[in-house]
Amino acid sequence: MTRRRGLGRQFGWLWAAFAVSAYGTGFGFGALPLIAVLVLHSGPAQVAALAAAGRAVGAAVAVPLGPWVEFRRKRPVMVAMDLIRFAALLSVPAAFALGRLGFAQLLLVAVATAAADIAFKAASGAYLKALVPRQDLLIANSRFESTTWTATVVGPPLGGAATGVFGPVTTVLADAVSYLLSALGIRAIGGTEPVPARTGAPRLRAGDLLAGWRHILTHPTLRPLFFNSIVVNGLIMATEPLLAVLLLGRLGFTPWQYGLAFAAPCVGGLIGSRLARPLVARFGQHRVLLTAGALRACWSVGLAFVGPGVPGIVLIIAVQLGLVTSCGLFAPVLATYRLDHTGPDRVARTLSAWSVSSSAAIAALTAMWGLLATLTSPRIAIAAAGVLLLATPLLLPRRENALQDTREQAASLT
Repeated sequence: MTRRRGLGRQFGWLWAAFAVSAYGTGFGFGALPLIAVLVLHSGPAQVAALAAAGRAVGAAVAVPLGPWVEFRRKRPVMVAMDLIRFAALLSVPAAFALGRLGFAQLLLVAVATAAADIAFKAASGAYLKALVPRQDLLIANSRFESTTWTATVVGPPLGGAATGVFGPVTTVLADAVSYLLSALGIRAIGGTEPVPARTGAPRLRAGDLLAGWRHILTHPTLRPLFFNSIVVNGLIMATEPLLAVLLLGRLGFTPWQYGLAFAAPCVGGLIGSRLARPLVARFGQHRVLLTAGALRACWSVGLAFVGPGVPGIVLIIAVQLGLVTSCGLFAPVLATYRLDHTGPDRVARTLSAWSVSSSAAIAALTAMWGLLATLTSPRIAIAAAGVLLLATPLLLPRRENALQDTREQAASLT
C-alpha cells in the first residue's frame, strides 16, 4: 500500500482551512435558491436572476481584485475574503429572524460572496504555487479536489435534513461559520510571507487588469482549455436553478431528496480526483485532459428525462455519477497545468481572469436559460443545455505536442 506523501505542516493548515469551508459549502448546497423557492416563493426567472446577477456583478467587482491581490501577501487577502463571506452569509439568518429578509438582500449576498470567492481563489492559487514544490502540485490539487467531493457527498443530505427540520436558513448559518473557521485556520499557518515585488508602474494601470487574459489568450494550450472550461461550466451551472425549480416545485421532491440526488454521485468525484495522479503518470496530461474533458460533456442531457419519485432520483444519481467522476478527474489536472505554466508574477491575475470569465459566462448563460425556461419549460431548457454540451469537446486542444511545446515556455516563467 502506498504511503500518503506529506506536504508539510503549513500545507496541512491550508488543507484543513479548505476542508472546513468545503464542508460548510456542501452543507449549504443550493441554500440561496432553496430560500428563494421555499421562503420567498420565487419562480424560475427570479431564481435564475439570483444566480446570474450575483455572479455577473460579483465578477465585475472582482476584475480589479486580480492585480490588487498579485502584489500583496496572499494569506491576509484569503483571511479577509473569508471574513467578507462570513459577514454576508450571516446577514441572511439575521434578517430572517427579524422578518426582514427579501429578494434584494439575497442578490446582495450573492454578489458579495461571488466577488470574494474569485479573490480568494486567486490568492490561494498563488499561495499554493509558492508553498508547494512544482512536482507536488498535482498531489495538492488532487487532495483539494477529493476534499471538495467528499464534502459534497456528506454535506447536501445533512443540509437537506437540517432544512426540513430547522428551516432553510440553518444551512446558510452553518456555511457562514465555516468561513470564520477557515479564516482562523489560514491564520494558524504561520511563517513569514514576503511582500511580492511590484514590477512596472507603482500604481494599478489598465494594462494590469488585462494581464491575466493576455497570458491565457496568447498561450497555445491554455487558450482552448479556457474556452472549453467556461462553456462547459456555464452550461452545467445554468441548469442548476432550473433543476431546483423542476425538482422541488413541479416534481415535488423534498429538500432531503434533492440533496441526496446530487450528493450520492459525488463519490465519483472523489474517485476521479484520486485517479488523477496515477493516470497522468501512465498516460500523460494531454490524454487525461482530452478524455476526461470529452466525458464531461456526455451526461447532462440525461437530466431532461428525470421524472418524479424513486425512478427520477435513480436517473439523477446515474447521470451525476458519470458527470462528477469526469469532472473530478479533469479539474486537478487542469488546475496543476494552469499553475505549472503561469509565472509566479502573474498567477493571481491569471486565476482571477479565469474565474471572472467563468463567473460572467455562468451568469450570462444562467440568465439566458432562465428566460428560455420561462418561454418554454425548465425541462426543455435543461435538454438544450445538454445537447450543446455534446459539442464542447471540439474546444479541447487536439494535438499532444501543444502541451509538450509549452513546457519550454514554462521553464522560462518559473
